[in-house]
Amino acid sequence: MKINEQDKHYLQLLSQSFPTIADAAKEIINLEAIMNLPKGTEHFLADLHGESEAFQHVLKNASGNIKRKVNELFGNTIRESEKKELCTLIYYPEQKLELIKAQETDLDDWYRITVHQLVKVCREVSSKYTRSKVRKSLPEDFSYIIEELLHERTDDIDKAAYVAVIVNTIISTGRADDFICAICNVIQRLSIDQLHILGDIYDRGPGAHKIMDTLRQYHSWDIQWGNHDILWMGASAGNDACICNVLRLCLRYANLSTIEEYGINLVPLATFALELYGDDSCEEFLPKLLPGNEMDEKTRQLTAKMHKAISVLQFKCEAQIFDRHPEWDMKDRCLFDNIDYKKGICTIDGKEYEMKSCHFPTIDPKNTSFFTEEEKLLMQKLHHSFRISEKLHKHIRTILSHGCMYAIHNSNLLFHASIPLNDDGSLKEVEIYPGKKYSGKDLMHNIGMVIRAAFQTNSASGELASAPEEYPREYARDYFLYLWCGKDSPLFDKSKMATFERYFLKDEETFKEEKGNYFKLRDSEEICDRILDAFEVKGKNRHIINGHVPVHASKGENPIKAGGKLMVIDGGFSEAYHNETGIAGYTLVYHSRGFQLVQHEPFKSSRDAIVKETDIKSTIQIVEMSAHRMLVADTDKGEELRAQITDLKELLYAYRHGIITEKRR
Repeated sequence: MKINEQDKHYLQLLSQSFPTIADAAKEIINLEAIMNLPKGTEHFLADLHGESEAFQHVLKNASGNIKRKVNELFGNTIRESEKKELCTLIYYPEQKLELIKAQETDLDDWYRITVHQLVKVCREVSSKYTRSKVRKSLPEDFSYIIEELLHERTDDIDKAAYVAVIVNTIISTGRADDFICAICNVIQRLSIDQLHILGDIYDRGPGAHKIMDTLRQYHSWDIQWGNHDILWMGASAGNDACICNVLRLCLRYANLSTIEEYGINLVPLATFALELYGDDSCEEFLPKLLPGNEMDEKTRQLTAKMHKAISVLQFKCEAQIFDRHPEWDMKDRCLFDNIDYKKGICTIDGKEYEMKSCHFPTIDPKNTSFFTEEEKLLMQKLHHSFRISEKLHKHIRTILSHGCMYAIHNSNLLFHASIPLNDDGSLKEVEIYPGKKYSGKDLMHNIGMVIRAAFQTNSASGELASAPEEYPREYARDYFLYLWCGKDSPLFDKSKMATFERYFLKDEETFKEEKGNYFKLRDSEEICDRILDAFEVKGKNRHIINGHVPVHASKGENPIKAGGKLMVIDGGFSEAYHNETGIAGYTLVYHSRGFQLVQHEPFKSSRDAIVKETDIKSTIQIVEMSAHRMLVADTDKGEELRAQITDLKELLYAYRHGIITEKRR
């Protein structure tokens, strides 16, 4: 083995972590052992759209995996009602304990039985991990006790009394509740090794901020940004058009919980809307109320007026940005320019269309994108509110640090929506900045750079740092709008966003949004292989996984496309889509045996789950099973470990041949 100077320098650095032959050999043994463990379970979710209760339940029950483990472990040895109770306890330990304690007549006996059952479940879900990894997931208070219980069995005669005393002492010292909560949380944590979210945490549902709070505490996750995430990121960066779009969507679905949680002050908008549209019925702007979202008539009318006010402001903001960037070729979306305000007609592509209403008191027909003084002041206040929201910025920083436009994990290419394609299926070059055109992998990478350029700051002083020259910060901030509604955006990829038409025009022909080539061609195996090749995805069983477009399961649409090469897992988490899709989302589970697609029925509420012990009813579809059980060695992690083992073997060689001297402690 020949070691050059560069290698020697690297090995000297490595020797600081492994200073002796014994240390290096021990680590090689450890890594080789890890490589032969079963692969950890990956969960893929897409398009959460603020449905925090359903999302948290899916995490708590590991997409039905915990229920399956309980059924396998206890089979016919306990009643179905007891299995239900045990599962609910694992999902919601604090809340369920309160109910059980109020009903149970012999609590100590219940504690004793339940602790043994929970240890059994925990032992099962932890079996594919090293003791070290399990130890790291244990809460400090009970780390030693849980570890002992996991590795000592009651069927060992010599240890039965030992285990029984531990359990009895937990109960007698009044720590049973805390212990049960602790071990339930460990079970939840170990049931999912890695969580992948394929975009759209934000939008219609009321709990996007709650999802973000959950993720900030979650042990291992990543996100491929979706169009709605980008919209909120743009609003956080100070893009006024994105701010207006965010508020418009919240008002459209009467969903102000997230806005309120972020401390966004809507009083100026309400005051402005009442003054301008007090006598306007704003019929086309009445909010879409989902079941359970009650609203009195007065509030409903005010919401409609605010909705119209922010929509007009949005179209003006967008027009101003489109004017600044003629290279985007989006001037055709400045539709206020196309209205004959006297006749109440809008001309699109040479054809006249009747308006639903033509009451625009802030529009100057000669300069339609011009802000009135009142609009300027309102926009400044809204802009300020978004820019000073500490919680919003904390959440957006989390999305930035855990996210990207695409990711490759274990031969799976993950992205939210699309990859721009030409008519013939070849990768389309898209100009993301004057003179800078990219396609495929380079396109996604450079869009990610543009996004990050919008957030470049000097962390010490808070002053702006010099963003990369090729992507100035001001341009990057504007570019969020293109990503939201530009026809060649990989997060949109349609001919137009027909928001204006849906609000203001009567003819539904104008509502059509023609999908881009990716959506037309993605059922083809050849096209999917072409994309996978372009992203240099290796492996025999490689796949594209994305969301964005809800799968209409009720109409027989299959989420598995292109001969199994493509998996579309937007099943409609959002309640707004339930009638349309017939289901309430998918989880794609990738474990050591292969892929399973879990199809969820609508989730009622966590209260229902706790009190009535209802669970999300899920249907499992076997997508692809491996001929052999996949090990860590078969994964990306395995590749990393192999490289580490090679380096450590070189270090051993260097130690044994005197190239590097051992450092005795």
